[in-house]
Parts: sequence; structure tokens; C-alpha cells
Amino acid sequence: MKRSVLYGVIAALVLVVIVLAALVFSPDKGGDQAAAPAQEASTGIAEDAAQVISNRGLTPENVTAALKTYMPSGQYDPYMMFSSGGHSGQVHVIGLPSMRLLRTIGVFTPEPWQGYGYGDIGQAEMFAEGDVMGSPVTWGDTHHPALSETNASYDGEWLFVNDKAQSRIAVIDLRDFETKQIIKNPIAMNDHGGAFVTPNTEWVIEGGQYAAPPVGSFSDISEYNEKWRGMITFWKFDREKGRIIPEESFAMELPPYWQDLCDSGKLVSEGWIFCNSFNTERATGGLGAVEGAVPFESGASQNDMDYLHVIDLHKLEAVAAANTNKLNGMNYVTMETAIAENLLFFIPEPKSPHGIDIAPNGDYMVVSGKLDPHVTIFAFDKIQQAIADKKWTLDDYGIPVLDFDSVLEAQVELGLGPLHTQFDNQGYAYTSLYLDSMVARWSLGGGDYAHASEGWTLVDKESIHYNVGHIAAVEGDTATPGGNFLVSLNKWSVDRFANVGPLLPQNFQLIDISGEGASLQLLYDMPVGFGEPHYAQIMKTERLKAIQVYPEVGWDPQKWAVNPDAPKSGEERVERDGNNVTVYMTSIRSHFTPEHVNIKEGDNVTWHITNLERAVDAVHGFAVPAYNVNLSIEPGETATFKFVADKDGVFSYYCTEFCSALHLEMTGYLMIEPQ
Repeated sequence: MKRSVLYGVIAALVLVVIVLAALVFSPDKGGDQAAAPAQEASTGIAEDAAQVISNRGLTPENVTAALKTYMPSGQYDPYMMFSSGGHSGQVHVIGLPSMRLLRTIGVFTPEPWQGYGYGDIGQAEMFAEGDVMGSPVTWGDTHHPALSETNASYDGEWLFVNDKAQSRIAVIDLRDFETKQIIKNPIAMNDHGGAFVTPNTEWVIEGGQYAAPPVGSFSDISEYNEKWRGMITFWKFDREKGRIIPEESFAMELPPYWQDLCDSGKLVSEGWIFCNSFNTERATGGLGAVEGAVPFESGASQNDMDYLHVIDLHKLEAVAAANTNKLNGMNYVTMETAIAENLLFFIPEPKSPHGIDIAPNGDYMVVSGKLDPHVTIFAFDKIQQAIADKKWTLDDYGIPVLDFDSVLEAQVELGLGPLHTQFDNQGYAYTSLYLDSMVARWSLGGGDYAHASEGWTLVDKESIHYNVGHIAAVEGDTATPGGNFLVSLNKWSVDRFANVGPLLPQNFQLIDISGEGASLQLLYDMPVGFGEPHYAQIMKTERLKAIQVYPEVGWDPQKWAVNPDAPKSGEERVERDGNNVTVYMTSIRSHFTPEHVNIKEGDNVTWHITNLERAVDAVHGFAVPAYNVNLSIEPGETATFKFVADKDGVFSYYCTEFCSALHLEMTGYLMIEPQ
């Protein structure tokens, strides 16, 4: 077929789709406007569409993909993805299927455009909670965001994320998409198996990563087996307060294997926690620093099997409540106690696993060993039976290792480098294949899954670009997966985008999973120009309960209540008590009140600002040069900052958020008289 004819055919197909879409999806105009004749409406579109198709060399598949992702202006994405931002220390919010970046949430790293970490004392106090060994750390390595759940389904209320580098957990409030708490783990220096939540968000789970001596102590690596340990922490979350309660939290000691990702049981397996591990070899690396040592890369990959950790959480809760052992002030259940109370069991799993993922009904545990071409599926009922029958051997520390064949349900050969699995509402599972650069679809056998009769079968593979790590399907790790779309979080993007220098963006690729069988379709490439995202969760937008303005004027977002010191309209002033000065300021389009603030060098200044606006998105910024103050104050919010006036001179403060035609006139002068 000649190219011109092909383009004509494609154009015709596009026109049909566009016209049909217009008929089906166009908003109701009340019936008082006559519809334009179809031929007249389509004439210009046909010409334009054909020209675009011709200029870009588009295929029918390209056109279909574009239509599936296009969201007209004013239409909202039905899904929202929360992605970690890697060493940016942030979380990114992306709409699906448009793949539009909607928000960057400041978490562990100050974010100037939001005024996050640049003056507000509530935020400063929150950052201080996350100090590491007494010192502030203003960066993080976010890995695994976890949405709060009710009955094992997302509820749109809270988001948690870990900082792998410093073993911290942050709590993000989805009413205003702001971080409200940062907790430093006092007994761990790094983590990876976090954050994950139990089905009703009673606990936020933080698994460790690399074994180490207890924080604050030292022992030589030659004492690795005897004195170095792993860790898993259970943070108690108070939903009403919206805060983690450290005093009601606890940790459990583990052998010095390297713990990895975790997942919480649900439905039939609720009350059990599952965590991967690797380096059961207990390799210590060193490249010759230790006699006979080999690099970690090979030393930690020698065994055919590593261990899946299986934890009886309900029993552990009771033991922890009666426990009196403390480590660095935290309730600490020793490994010896865990063994004596039958809290911890191991299951052999193929070498170097990364993902542990629980099927929607909670009946199967899916693991992936990076150096094994299969996914391995364990059955929860078989695990329980093996525990009851004591079908186990003991590891070197005396922990029961369940018989592999007794708990195995199935293995499905998928390809090279399987990592992470998600699920849909059609009875399919999806697994990322790092080495193959593919996403595999396979059927869940057993239970009441839609394709159970097909057994455990590979159904389809879709090539991605390139080297996928995690994947995220719509609510694909809950009891109620949504289907429709999956995002592949790829580590490489070589040749996919225009050259922007040696540091290339990662690549988020959107895949249509709505069809059955061999129907996977790659729809969209999204370059990711921030940090290295690791994991994401996708939620139905309708579950969110986000506000547009704060409930009352004078609102303190950190305390979620009116600030008693909030300045009110008509009560703006500057008060002096010796060398302590308090400024009460309001902002509204297009001025600050007061516009002149006179103080003296050496004064201790406390400054309150209330944004009086009640209109949506009527945000005012406030910046003071030389004093590192940069605030974003949302409608109704009161912000407070403090500083010592140690630099005299005249400083112009101004609104940093464009707010009106007279935005440039929204300014004032801070005049600091020298001593």
C-alpha cells in the first residue's frame, strides 16, 4: 500500500474515533445549541489530522495510544500515581492516563517554591525530629510510598514514605498534600523494606536493609555473625492524630541477613507480615580486607536460596506489649524472644529476591528471585499447615525454616531478572523483568480468580525501554485492584528522548492492561527529570478528600487547628518587649499589612503572617532576602518564622507567588537599624 493511501486510511480512522468520541463524551449544552453538520465539523479535522499523521509518520497503533492517554483541558485524570523521587528526597504526584505531573511534595528535602523548610517554625520542628545522630540532614532517598488503607483498600487519607539513607519515615497528609511528621529510627541506620502498611493502617512497617551493629555501638566486621544484626520496625499510627506514636512502636531483631521489601497479609492472611531477605551467605565483602573475602556482588549470590521472613504480627503485638527490653529508648524484641515465642519463620526462596507481593485475596505470596527466571508462589494455607505440623529445619540462629515443597503452590517461568509483581481485577498478575526489559502478564491459578482454570500460565509480555525495576498497577497491591493501566518504572531511557547531557532521565511507561490475553499495549513515555524513582502506588482519584482552602482563616496546617497567634484583619501590628519583637501581618491581594517593619540590630524576631484569602489557589508567598526566609502561604493559612536580626540594612520583602495584576506592588520594607 502506498504511503499516501495509508495516511488517508489512518486519517479516516482517526476521524471516526474523534467524531464518535465527540458524540459520546462532549458535555451537555442543554439542548439549546444546534449540532454542527458532521461533514462540516469533520472537514477541517480531517485535513489537520492527516497532516499530523503524515508529518510524524504515525501508525494506527500510535494514534490509538494517543487517544487513550489524551485528557482534554478541564477533564480530570481518573487515577493519581504517587511516586518516590529517589535522592531528590521528595514524592511526585502524576495523573493517569495523561501522565501529567500534578505536584511535587516536599518531604525530606527543602523545596523552595513551596516554601518548604525555609523559615516556618512548625516545619523546622518537624525536620528536627528527623535529625540523625544529633545533626540535621536536609536530603533523603525516598523509595517506597505507601497509601493508607481501610479493609486492605486505599482510603485516600495518608501517605507514608521512607528515607533509605537515614532510616526515616515521613507522614504526608492528603488533605493538603503536605508532610506532617518525620521520624528517625533510633536503632537503625538505613532501611529498604518501607514503607508498608497493615490492612487498616494500624502499623507502618519499616524493614531494614544492610546488617550492622546496633546504632551507637561498634564491632569489627570479623564479629559479623555474632554481633551484627538485621531489623524490622513496626510504627504505631494514630489515625485520629495523623501521627506515628514512637512510644507505642517496637522493633524486632533479625539475623544479619540483608532484609529487603515487605508486604502485609490481607483478608485470609491478615495478621501476618512477609519480608524478603538476601545475603543469607552473610558475605562481608572487602576485596581482600578480610582474608578470603570476595566482593559483595558475588559473595551475596552464592546460595541457591535466600529466606522469606514470615512474622506472626498479632502474636508479636502481644509479646511486644509485655516486653521490657529497650534499645536506644525503643521497645525491642530480641531474636531469642522471637524464637522462643514462635513469632518468626523462614521459607527458602530463589536467590537474590526483591519483590514479595500478596495476591488480592491474601491467599498467595509471590516472590521473585532476580537470578531465577521464575516467579515462585507460596500458599498461605500450606504455610499455616507446615507451621502446625512443624515441618521445618533450623537455620544457624535456631529460626525455623519451613520445608519449601510443603508450602510451594506453583512456579511460573517468565524470563530473566524478575523483580516485582502487581495484580489487576481480571485474575492476572504482572511481573517486571529487569534483564529482559519486559513486563510479563500471567494468570493466577487456584482460588476464585477469573483465570484459575488456566492454571499458573504466562499469557503475554510487553517490551519496555529499558531495565524496569518496580511496576505499579491501579490499586494493584490491594484487595480491590482496579485494572486498566500499569506503569513501568524504568531505570534507563537511552535513545528515547532528546539529549540533555550525560545524566539521562529515567522513563515512566504507561501500559494498557484493560484487555484480556495477549493484549498489552505500550501507550506513553514520560521522562522523569528528578532523582531516581523506585516505587509508586496508583489510586483512584475519587478516593481523595483533598481541600482547596484551609477550613478557617488563621489555620495551622501542622496542628490542623486555628493558630492562637494568627493575625487578624484590622489587628496587624508590631509589638516590642525589650529586644524581643513580634510582627503580626496579614496578606491579601495585593498588599501586606504592615508594609513597613522597623526593628533594631540584635532583636529576636517572631513573625506571624495570615493569608486572608478564601478564593481557590489564592496563594501568597513571602520572601526576605539575606535571612533565608521563603514561605508559601495557602488560602487561610498562618505561617510563623523566627530569626535574629544580625544584619542591619533595608530589606524588601515581597510576594513570590504571582497573585494579581498588581503583584509587583505587593511588597514592603524591613528596616533594621544598626546598633
